[in-house]
Parts: sequence; C-alpha cells; structure tokens
Amino acid sequence: MSAIGLDVVGIRTDPDLEKAVREGLGEVEELLRASVRSEFAFVTETSRHLVDAGGKRFRPIVVLLAAQFADPRASGVVPAAVAIELTHLSTLYHDDVMDEAPRRRGAASANARWTNTVAILTGDYLFARASDITADLGPEATRILARTIATLCEGQIRETIGAAPGQDPVEHYLRVVTEKTSSLIATSGRLGAMLAGADPITVDTLATFGELFGVAFQLSDDIIDVASDPADSGKTPGTDLREGIPTLPVLYALQSEDRAAGRLRELITSDFAAGGGNPDEGVAEAIDLLRGHEGMARARRELAAWSNRARECLAPLPDNAAKTALRSLTDFVIDRTG
Repeated sequence: MSAIGLDVVGIRTDPDLEKAVREGLGEVEELLRASVRSEFAFVTETSRHLVDAGGKRFRPIVVLLAAQFADPRASGVVPAAVAIELTHLSTLYHDDVMDEAPRRRGAASANARWTNTVAILTGDYLFARASDITADLGPEATRILARTIATLCEGQIRETIGAAPGQDPVEHYLRVVTEKTSSLIATSGRLGAMLAGADPITVDTLATFGELFGVAFQLSDDIIDVASDPADSGKTPGTDLREGIPTLPVLYALQSEDRAAGRLRELITSDFAAGGGNPDEGVAEAIDLLRGHEGMARARRELAAWSNRARECLAPLPDNAAKTALRSLTDFVIDRTG
C-alpha cells in the first residue's frame, strides 16, 4: 500500500497536532533504526535497506493519531508504531521475493541486490524484532500483533491460491484486501488507542476505521493503476495488469459479456500478446478498454461506499483535530483517483 504524507491527512490544519505527530514520528524513526541494528553488520545492512529507502510511515501516523484520543505521550505508543512498521516492512521483503520484483521505493529490492534467501530471512528477522518490541507492551498487544501477522499470511495465501471453484471473484478479492492490507491498518488504530489508555469503545472504533479505510485505500490504488496519468500519480498505468493481479476494475469488467470484456479476457489469457502483438501494446489496449468500461464506474462506486463507511464509523468519537485528520483520509482516497 502507498504511503500518505502529513499534508494529505489534514494535520497541517492544526499546528499543535502537526507538532505532536512530527515529534512522534521523529521518535519512531530513531527507535526504528535502533531496532534493526544487529551485532552482525550484514544483517544491519539488509534490515536497514528498506528503512533507509524512505516511505512516509503511514501506519505509524495512524498509531499516533489514534493515541490522540487518550494520552498520546503514553510510553507504549511509539514502540507500538515501530513494531507495526517493522511488520509492514517485513511483508515487503517477502512480497518482493514472491513477485520477483527488481525494485522497491526507487531502489533495488533486497532480493535483487542480494538473494531471495537473504530477503526472506531479513523479513523473518524484522518479524522477530517486532515481536520482541511488543513483548514489552504486554500480553494483549503481543497477542493482537501475532494474530494480525497470521491474518496477513492467510491473506497472502488466499491471494496465491485464488478463488475457490464457484466462489465470487470479487468477494474473494475483497477478503484478500481485508486480510492482506487493511488488517495491519486496523491494528495500527487499535494499538495506538489501546496503549494510549482509550476506552474500549474508542479502541474498537479506531480499529474498525482502520479496516474500512484500508480497503478503501487499496481500491483507490486499483483505480489509479488503470486511470492515472503518470505525470500526476508517479505510477506507470497497468502495473497490476502486467503482474497478473486481478484488481477490482478488471474483475468487474470481466463479469460483463460485452465485446470489450471478451477482448480483455483474450489479452489477459495471452499475457497481453493476443494476435502476436507487443505485450506493452496489449497492456495499453487493456487500459483503454477498462477506462471506458462500466467496470471502472462500478469500482469507483465501491470505493466511495467503503470510504463513506470509514467516515461514518468515526461519528461516536469526540470532535478533535485527530478526528478531522482521519476524516480527511476518507476524502483523500476518492480525490486521489481523479
């Protein structure tokens, strides 16, 4: 999932909140680098590879915002944010091996720079470091993160295996997104609020927001992959298509029986070289078909529905700057798709 900067989430609208989150992120960054340090210099190097590559630390931001509904300076908040970011980074190492990705965040991926074995073991090391940190936060935090990691793995396996015979591909895809992507964002909201001392209703509300918003954000990525202008998004259209990832606009389009859907099936099953053409040209044709198809409109409606549900679930929370920032996220996922 792409990262979101402080400007986007509306934090700049409140100077005190911006200051608090920036200070919190500074502490997160310091502890994050200390946490991946090993006596074995090579392990430190491989572990810092993605830490140093950047990213806007979106999940730690969610932790810090959730903590604003109680005591944001509570001792467990920053370690929780670090444990969650380490978990996220570990999944990226593993994802790059499975996808045979040559680059990550503008740099060579760990598997490309070293080997698949090194990348896998580094991801495992980061999982272990995350578990070590949460052990100091108490058994409940440890249990929550452990169950989240299990859910992440189940989602990845579910995606790898594919939909069962007779199962609705859209239902399967949304289940994968919920497990693989939004579960860790839900845990960001849960641990941030819980370790700040928030009441159980507030904790559950922020976890629910994280889950709903996480799905919405992934769906917005799906739409951007088809509809974006590279000059605006910084992304190459059709990346998911090239990698064989069946995103929501594609799944909706393939449910149709019109000529465009038939041609799209032909392109996909031939790895975009249908008719002996150049695969790049095949991807470009598929993108053109999708942009004008009702499947894209349906995907936009689905995105709006998830975004609205995320916004609405915040209603019971007290009105404060953090709530405003979280609400702005639900607008952002729609606005970023154009």
